[in-house]
Amino acid sequence: MPHFPDAAPRFSASRLLALLALALLLGGCGGMAQRFAGNLSAAMMDNDDPAVVEAGSASYLLLLDALVRQEPDSPAFRQAAASLNSAYAGAFVKDPVRAAALTSKALAYASEAVCLQVEELCNVRDMPVAELQLRLAELDDAEDDVPGLYTLGSTWAGWIQTHSDDFNAVADLPRVEAIMQRVVALDERYQSGAAHLYLGVIATAIPPALGGRPEKGRQHFEKAIALSEGHNLMAKVYFAKNYARGVFDREMHDTLLQEVKAADPHWPGWTLSNTLAQQEADALLKSADEYF
Repeated sequence: MPHFPDAAPRFSASRLLALLALALLLGGCGGMAQRFAGNLSAAMMDNDDPAVVEAGSASYLLLLDALVRQEPDSPAFRQAAASLNSAYAGAFVKDPVRAAALTSKALAYASEAVCLQVEELCNVRDMPVAELQLRLAELDDAEDDVPGLYTLGSTWAGWIQTHSDDFNAVADLPRVEAIMQRVVALDERYQSGAAHLYLGVIATAIPPALGGRPEKGRQHFEKAIALSEGHNLMAKVYFAKNYARGVFDREMHDTLLQEVKAADPHWPGWTLSNTLAQQEADALLKSADEYF
């Protein structure tokens, strides 16, 4: 299917504005607007042209800001806005100051969404880890609690990454780990096991001598791959980048990355991520001789 990089973003934005206006004018617009927000995020994640997504994303982000303003008591809109701001910053924004601002916005949206659903987690960002674990343990409704928790954990991880020069930000990693562990306990299949990917990255983010847990990370990476039936290619990229490089296993490293490059990136919910994963896999393979 041909792509039209110059025209597509303008067409998409104008069409989405028309759909948004229609949704907000119709009676019972709350449910329709929520479906619109979810479908908007899905449409971006299913696009295989990162340049088109990047060019059109600013309009999409503004539309989600408008939806949050329209329905200030809706956790769903805040979750969609949090996910999209975080994904956009992680995939496309090179300016560290701008990336930090976008992930701060995403984390604020995600925290507000959780607070709207679970009052006991309204001060989650200031909560001691032990208290957070206790309050998370009290949650037992996967259908209601998991989407908000996963969004909070994933956007918090993105925020830490863009604030990695701040020790206080890095010190939040145990909170993210606690949240993702609860997601796994409630529904490890959510987002095709993506919470396991985050847990794998956290476990392998530092060398074993400094407290890293490579074998625990390997288990989480393998689980993420299995639960996505191999369709989440980014799980294999991080498996190679964080685990195989960490234990100096060149054969595993190259095998995983060659599998990523050879795979069909098109899969519902993963196409954009997979396309970017293939670009990362190519770069890692090219630098392998210098690393090993």
